[in-house]
Amino acid sequence: MSYDVVIVGAGVTGAAIARELSRYRLKLLVLEKEAEPAFGVSKSNSGIIHAGTQNSPASLKGWLCVEGNRLLREELAEDLGLNLVQCGQLIVIFDEADLPELDRIKAEGEALGVKGLQLVDRAWLDANEPNLGPEVKAALLVPSAGIISPYRFVYALVENALKNGAELKTSCRVTGVTRIEKGGFYVEAGGQVYATRFLVNAAGLRADEISALAGAPTFRITPRKGEEYLLDRKREHIANRIIFPLPSKTSKGILIIKTSDGNPMIGPTAHDTEDKEDLATTDAGLAEVLAGARRMIPSFEKSDIIAYFAGLRPVAGKDFVIRHEDSAPGLVNAAGIQSPGLTSAPAIAVMVADILKKHGLELRPKEQFHRLRPRPAHLFQIPLEESRRLIEKNPAYGDIVCRCELVSAQEVRDAIKRGAVTLDGVKFRTRAQAGRCHGGFCTTRILKIMQEELGFPVTALTKRGPGSELIKDERK
Repeated sequence: MSYDVVIVGAGVTGAAIARELSRYRLKLLVLEKEAEPAFGVSKSNSGIIHAGTQNSPASLKGWLCVEGNRLLREELAEDLGLNLVQCGQLIVIFDEADLPELDRIKAEGEALGVKGLQLVDRAWLDANEPNLGPEVKAALLVPSAGIISPYRFVYALVENALKNGAELKTSCRVTGVTRIEKGGFYVEAGGQVYATRFLVNAAGLRADEISALAGAPTFRITPRKGEEYLLDRKREHIANRIIFPLPSKTSKGILIIKTSDGNPMIGPTAHDTEDKEDLATTDAGLAEVLAGARRMIPSFEKSDIIAYFAGLRPVAGKDFVIRHEDSAPGLVNAAGIQSPGLTSAPAIAVMVADILKKHGLELRPKEQFHRLRPRPAHLFQIPLEESRRLIEKNPAYGDIVCRCELVSAQEVRDAIKRGAVTLDGVKFRTRAQAGRCHGGFCTTRILKIMQEELGFPVTALTKRGPGSELIKDERK
């Protein structure tokens, strides 16, 4: 099985690269070790579309973030049927002595091309963000920031890449890479061997391991753990924008994050670890996040929290690692893609395509590139009248499976047809099971629909892949 390009990793970076390369007459394969795309680093992303302000103009992060923001706002969100909300952000200070730091961030943002930056005083904040606490003195307004569902972004990229001829193999961990004498690589994954002219490494936390397998041990991934806490939808309007404190050297700080689905989030922490599997939340993390959030908005209560989770950022130094590795010709690394990686992904994809072209990959545009993807119907996002029209055409949209998040049976079936094979895959696509009851009412109904659509016995259905089965066959 021979390919022009094999991409390792179906998170947002690998998915964006696959979609960009699917414009051209290439044979493409994406290998993902998890049961579904977006189940690695991307599943813990906060969904912020950053403007680019907290990055140095000398960094790849800065320029790629600004360009990725532009591509998403001007092209990609509409083409892929994504719900991108340009809510803006505020970077707040608690001491007027920090005003020069806001001026510096503003100047660096303007040097990167970020538009509309504005210093605002307490009077403006009182009128526009009335829930901010008395410690907040002033802020930098950044109107081009926004929010998106990180999962549905990844799924849209993958679906569009597949529509344009790319291939995807999940539950397919790369276990070996061998250089071919005349150029290219043999990639061992999932018990198969794939030959490829070029190998693109977008393996997130495992990117250093894949690069070393391919013959270029040129960087090391250090996981940086972040704990975040999802709030009840009743706190949806506690802030009108994403609220940031002044950033530190290692983190953008504890944030108050609007989400495109309504539930605010608070967090994340930022602590380096050596364990690439450590996704545990802690009492200390909760205390740190609540303290940071309450300094900006004092009215947060612990009882507002409906879900605790942690994610790991794949840190490989201060900047992204995006380059061809001359020590392993044909290998392109897209590694160390931490924040603002979600925003930067479309621009990273263009950059990787250019690198591949410079190193001998012929990019011949297809006569027909299917750039558009219809927007899936989500009852929680559309007006009541539109819901009524959907139900008149198809009564299954009126059969509510998840009451917390207003998800219908038809939405669950549509998600499965678009690729969901696990309960988490259904949740990330539809929000079913994402409410306060955590699937207490809807899980059995979703399992029944999955059994009907996939044809699997219920004992084979899982939460997130092999090893997470929910129902055991006691007869065995």
